[in-house]
Amino acid sequence: MDHSDRTMLGDKALQSHGGEKPHIWSSLEGGPRIDIGKQIFCNRSLNMRNIVAIGFDMDYTLAQYKPETFESLAYEGTVRKLVYDLGYPQELLEWTFDWKYMVRGLVLDKKRGNILKMDRHKYVKVAYHGFRELSKEDKVGTYGNTFIRDSFDEPDYALIDTLFSLAEAYLFAQLVDLRDNNPGKVPEGADYPCMYKDVRAAVDLCHRDGTLKQVVAKDPKRYINEDTSIVPMLKMLRNSGRLTFLVTNSAKPGFFLEDNRANIFEVEPESGMLLNTDNGTPMPQVGSTSPKMLPKGLNKRYRVFQGGSVGHLHKLLSIESSTQVLYVGDHIYGDILRSKKVLGWRTMLVVPELEREVELLWELRDTRKQLRLLRNERDLVEDRVHHLKWSLKFESLGDDEKQNMISSLGELESRRDQVRLAHQQAQGDYHQKFHKIWGQLMKTGYQNSRFAHQVERFACLYTSQVSNLSLYSPDKCYRPSEDFMPHEFHILPS
Repeated sequence: MDHSDRTMLGDKALQSHGGEKPHIWSSLEGGPRIDIGKQIFCNRSLNMRNIVAIGFDMDYTLAQYKPETFESLAYEGTVRKLVYDLGYPQELLEWTFDWKYMVRGLVLDKKRGNILKMDRHKYVKVAYHGFRELSKEDKVGTYGNTFIRDSFDEPDYALIDTLFSLAEAYLFAQLVDLRDNNPGKVPEGADYPCMYKDVRAAVDLCHRDGTLKQVVAKDPKRYINEDTSIVPMLKMLRNSGRLTFLVTNSAKPGFFLEDNRANIFEVEPESGMLLNTDNGTPMPQVGSTSPKMLPKGLNKRYRVFQGGSVGHLHKLLSIESSTQVLYVGDHIYGDILRSKKVLGWRTMLVVPELEREVELLWELRDTRKQLRLLRNERDLVEDRVHHLKWSLKFESLGDDEKQNMISSLGELESRRDQVRLAHQQAQGDYHQKFHKIWGQLMKTGYQNSRFAHQVERFACLYTSQVSNLSLYSPDKCYRPSEDFMPHEFHILPS
């Protein structure tokens, strides 16, 4: 965006966030200016005219859960499973959950009980043991002195890459502190990896036995944000000639494998009855000589299936090339990586945290400029200090000249320390505006965070809400901004 675009979008974003309902692009008002927090951002060119079908995930995509209620519900259910099913002490029932503490993109070190934030090069920049911050020396000693770079992947590490994972990460940190301070209170033999395994097992139990679904179904408004743009968005996409589909449930990772031989059943929506199919085509049921058809007209509007694989889906939608499919989800590994890397689908990642992040970036744009100026001044002063030290060591100097240089060096070193301290303090204050512990979601210092790197690698598009699609033409050609390398940054055209 050029400066005028930023101003327009920034002013719009600052007016009244959430104050007015967004217009649908296809409405008479059509094509309004889009709040900066609701823009769709592009990593790889994507021409929507080439898209035949658009698929969606359910959780945290079409259904935008309220973390303050839904994640608290998940946390409480997990704690109960730990106590009543896995033998953890009753005092866990008195624990509380701070839903704002953890963020996506963190990595859990299961062996050491640590929680890490890394940059795109996998260098650990922030590290906590439970809720205790590791010193710089401990951090470097543990993660910075290896000859072979750690991959920070399973089985020794767990990636917090979904919003569902925030509660379990917080509970893991609490258990780490409990074990460190009261080792006799955790089950015998429960080390850090075992405790993480127990937390995961408890989370799975909550999802498997329907604990969460039953509570949410009784009071959906308490747990799910109502987005009145979703239905008009889906209608607009259908009216544009696009097919739409929903892929959800825990079987999804296997669904994305084309060689998956799983049977596919058609679901009768009203009764829930499963009907046998021949790769999605209706077939006679047991005891019948003709296929059982769904109620007249219903199959023209929508069809529901259980099981199957992406091969079945491609056949049902008459997909000739995987690049004709756009898939929208919130989970980098479960939704985006598999659909992009394995299938070649085009992808859009939903990042709810992005809306606040980009609005803060706009509000703090002057602070970012000051940080760059402080960093430049720090570099200049350090260069002058190095040059004076070099001259004092290798040049033939008279006594007076040498004394003047020593005096100047002392002043410069004092100035260097002042600027360095001011820069470090300003940068710390800046990142705490985003999050008091972990800072900016997409950055660690001046580097992109590991999470940002994954977004850039695997998501063709990314945005804060799925309904932001309703603000753009269904035939839009999304184009990325120009890439810049460090040698280009200071010589950009004005």
